[in-house]
Amino acid sequence: MTPDDALNLRPDTLAVRAGHTRTPFDEMSEAIFMTQGYVYPTAAEAEAAFAGEIQRYQYSRYANPTVTMFEERLAAIEGAEDCFATATGMAAVFVSLASILKAGDRLVSSRALFGTSIATFDDYFAQWGIIVDYVDGHVNEDWERALATPATAIYCESPTNPMQDVVDIPFVAGLAKAAGALFIVDNVFATPLGQKPLELGADAVVYSATKHIDGQGRVLGGAVLGAKEYVDKVRQMVRTMGATMSPFTAWVLGKSLETLSVRVKAQAASAIDLAAWLEAHPKVAVSRYPLLPSHPQHERAMAQMTMGGTLVTIDIALPEGTDPHGPEAKAAAFRFMDALRVIDISNNLGDAKSIATHPATTTHRKIGPERRAMVGMSDATVRLSIGLEDVEDLRDDLARALDAV
Repeated sequence: MTPDDALNLRPDTLAVRAGHTRTPFDEMSEAIFMTQGYVYPTAAEAEAAFAGEIQRYQYSRYANPTVTMFEERLAAIEGAEDCFATATGMAAVFVSLASILKAGDRLVSSRALFGTSIATFDDYFAQWGIIVDYVDGHVNEDWERALATPATAIYCESPTNPMQDVVDIPFVAGLAKAAGALFIVDNVFATPLGQKPLELGADAVVYSATKHIDGQGRVLGGAVLGAKEYVDKVRQMVRTMGATMSPFTAWVLGKSLETLSVRVKAQAASAIDLAAWLEAHPKVAVSRYPLLPSHPQHERAMAQMTMGGTLVTIDIALPEGTDPHGPEAKAAAFRFMDALRVIDISNNLGDAKSIATHPATTTHRKIGPERRAMVGMSDATVRLSIGLEDVEDLRDDLARALDAV
């Protein structure tokens, strides 16, 4: 398939066909190039390669044919000019910003983020002299105030982890241009199929490929996508620091992309079904899912997203007067989770197996109760990642667990 062919193909076809350069053996499945280095016919060619005078594979910390296959395939699905794969999702988050920020620069970020992203900004960027300002990402007026002053970069998740707030991406993109900032969106919850941040005006997208892109609990990986000029800065930094993706991981993820649409569409269909059912359950105080009419940013989600994702976030109903940030709230959430028999307790998401997570004591533990409360998270909050099991078996499991609360 030529690059011109790819222009006329839809994402499901690109997920199977893009990025596949066959060797002279004409293999059906993509090859795994398990090599750390490459040989040169002459010393002069090696010199030319390292001088940047010719383009060829030099060292797998720089680039590798199997990793290139994954990068090209994901870029085709995303509609991005370029993609660079990293060893983990957090490596992608870190380098997406560290490659363009320096001391004295200003980063404006939504405060509702994965806990480790916040730790990266607070514990490292801040001590390196980078100014980090947080806003309520779902509130447009907060972005307006923050971006009335120039910034170097803007970062957000949409929907957010775990409370599923939806950021008005086109609105923030307009402000970003006026502020002279590069706008990066973590699109993990929505997936490349459910939302296209680049089409909505963002400059770059980051993924933890560990989540839906693998979707089967096997490997760690990340990716940064955007314009080639920007991704080249990411590429150069990772080439130096070394957080590159292994060929085996890239092969697994490249093959996983072939089934991404089938998996995510089935998971999202079950997720909205269960979100609506949970919303009506007397032992659930709140059920959050972007495409539910009750979601605070429902209209925004409907305008930006083609699927609502695979995550449902609930708050267990508590007796009147119970402190939602106290020990009784945590105990209620734990009783619910411990009574699950089909759904696993883990901290991952986007997997073929359904997963329950208690963010306050795991993924968002380090940010503390005050900051959790600021984004609407309580000790009664449980994040559910809906997998590929029969939806009726999942409903039965949730009903049994809620009976235990």
